[in-house]
Amino acid sequence: MAQKVIKFLLVSCILALSACASTFDPADAYKDMSAKEIFDEGQKTLSNKYYTDALQYFETYDARYPFGDDIEQVQLNEIYAYYAKNETASSLAAADRFIHLHPTSQHVDYAYYMRGLSNYMSNIGALDKFLPIDLSTRDLTGAKKSFLDFSDLVHRFPKSKYVADAKQHMIFLRNILAKHEYNVALFYYKHEAYLASANRANDVIQHYQGAPIVPTAMVLMVKSYHQLGLEELASDATKILELNVAEIPVIEGI
Repeated sequence: MAQKVIKFLLVSCILALSACASTFDPADAYKDMSAKEIFDEGQKTLSNKYYTDALQYFETYDARYPFGDDIEQVQLNEIYAYYAKNETASSLAAADRFIHLHPTSQHVDYAYYMRGLSNYMSNIGALDKFLPIDLSTRDLTGAKKSFLDFSDLVHRFPKSKYVADAKQHMIFLRNILAKHEYNVALFYYKHEAYLASANRANDVIQHYQGAPIVPTAMVLMVKSYHQLGLEELASDATKILELNVAEIPVIEGI
């Protein structure tokens, strides 16, 4: 029994040492290459979509030449390479680091943009892009962060070349978030929590103007007011609805 335990410990030690030996250490890698050679190889592997290899080159450059001529581009490339590998947490961390280290860089808008994309992808995920999944029914923490990131980019850098795409993402996210809030309001209504339903529907109307679900949220708010006996508020909301909507939506099941 004792011999088996000793053998097990020896094997465990060997495996642990092997794992340590295979761990990538940026400070020790590519010792015989110059800064330019490391950067060029990183660029080449990145353009060929070998993202793991590219990151090794860029991390080596980052560790050995923190004040090198190409350090900003290296760190921007790291953001993208992590994002391309679907490592959104690392991409976010790299973007935040760039913003902290280079707040006045002419390329800092890209870091803000990639932060928005990384949060966006953290909610959508790889499969959701191809499957008909209703994102409004899921946890939308990442979507909310993404919306704020894109909004930050639009307000800080209105002339950035990334603004147009950021705005398109914001419209998509606004519609998802609005529908999510509406679903919560509808849930409250069905469980006879009419005050909570009215308040949540009002939040949709106030914060997500332009979203397709807004007229339906107004109908739900009116119904909630009726249930609460707040007929004056219900009447006022109905008048606003009739002035702004050609056809009043019907909410099935309530």
